[in-house]
Amino acid sequence: MIYIGIDPGKSGSMAIIDGDEISLVPFEPREYIRAIAGLAGRKAVCCLEHVSAMPRQGVVSTFNFGSNFGWIQGVLDSFGVSYELVRPAKWKKEFSVTADKNSSIAVCKRLFPHVSLLRTENCRKDDDGLAEALLMAEYARRKNFTYG
Repeated sequence: MIYIGIDPGKSGSMAIIDGDEISLVPFEPREYIRAIAGLAGRKAVCCLEHVSAMPRQGVVSTFNFGSNFGWIQGVLDSFGVSYELVRPAKWKKEFSVTADKNSSIAVCKRLFPHVSLLRTENCRKDDDGLAEALLMAEYARRKNFTYG
C-alpha cells in the first residue's frame, strides 16, 4: 500500500510513502499530477487535510484556496486514489504536534531523520509544509486507511 499526505495550502506539499521510499513534492500542479499519475494501477490512499477559510482571510484568497482544494480532490479522483479528509486537530493529536509549525518539523525529523525537509536545494530552513504532508502520510499508514 502507498500512503499519501497532502497539505493543500498555498505553500502546501505532498508526501508519498511507498514502503521504505519517501518522496516529497512541493505544491506545483504539474508535479502533483506527475507524481499521482505515477501511482496509476497501484493501491494508494491519501490523507488530505480538511481545512477551511481562516478568520480575516480575504475573499479572493479564500476563493483561490478553495479552488486549489477542489483541484486536488479532482486529481485524486481522476487517478483513482482513495482519500479521507482529516481535520488538522485530528492528525496533529496523533503526533502531539502543536500550532507552532516548528513542532511539526521537530516531530518529522525524529520520525524520519534521513529525510530532507528543504523545499529546494537553495533553502536553508526546513519547510513545515513538507513536514506536515509527511506526517499526514504517516497518519494514513498508522490508521491503516483503506483502499477503494
